[in-house]
Amino acid sequence: MKPASFSIYLSLAIAFSSQLFSQEAQKGDPVSTGPKNGTLIIAGGSAIEPILERFIELAGGNDAPIVYIPTASGDIGDEAREMRSDILRNLGATNVSVVHTTDPGVANTESFAKPLRTARGVWFGGGRQWRLVDAYEGTLTERLFRDVLERGGIIGGSSAGATIQGSYLARGDTGNNQIMVGDHEVGFGFISNVAIDQHHIARNRHFDMFAILDRYPHLLGIGIDEGTAIEVSRNEFHVLGAGYVAIYDGAFWSREGSQLKQLPETNRLFYFLRPGDRYDLAERRVIR
Repeated sequence: MKPASFSIYLSLAIAFSSQLFSQEAQKGDPVSTGPKNGTLIIAGGSAIEPILERFIELAGGNDAPIVYIPTASGDIGDEAREMRSDILRNLGATNVSVVHTTDPGVANTESFAKPLRTARGVWFGGGRQWRLVDAYEGTLTERLFRDVLERGGIIGGSSAGATIQGSYLARGDTGNNQIMVGDHEVGFGFISNVAIDQHHIARNRHFDMFAILDRYPHLLGIGIDEGTAIEVSRNEFHVLGAGYVAIYDGAFWSREGSQLKQLPETNRLFYFLRPGDRYDLAERRVIR
């Protein structure tokens, strides 16, 4: 299939997948699961250098082959994309390849996707998450992202690169990043039945997640603040960095209990985890 024909095919497939997600989501599978193999690092944006150091470590160290994906940032030029990948090189990574296209036909070719064949880590930069869907959904490149995990590698990302890792694509509207349920609803789904938001406390996004959960109440909502990440292995994660992670699982948790607290209705509950706290995705509970 020629690249132009493949691009048309992918556009139709993306529209169909969003419709299919909406239909399937109404059935409401309540189980959230992480990757069977490999590790995810999902960061909320800004001041993430210590988190990137952990990403490089898990990829295998400074000499490990890492692929940087700047596609979410849009048309910023080749030089600017290379400069963004320097955030990894400046922390000691010596084997970083920048992989970018906006054409799914190109993303479906072996020559383009080749660096992913040997990559031990993939990092998605920030921007608008729907651009990653338009470029890579259903292509060879997307399949090779998953292969990195299957062979025990790591996938990470910040801001848009965090949200894309969930199965539901929060803020996936091409017109406005304030629209939570937009014209793109399907993420890459490295974690199933999860919607991920970022810049959470810094931008006062505490209540935005309910726009998604009111429509898809079976989803687990996760809001990650700047300078903060979750490290996901199988069905568990723990919090990294300096800030907090908000959990929207229909319950409430506090170290001091909730007996004397004035709580809202169940469908408006959320609570925070701090660095070091652990969470079970499948059971949807804090790990004591």
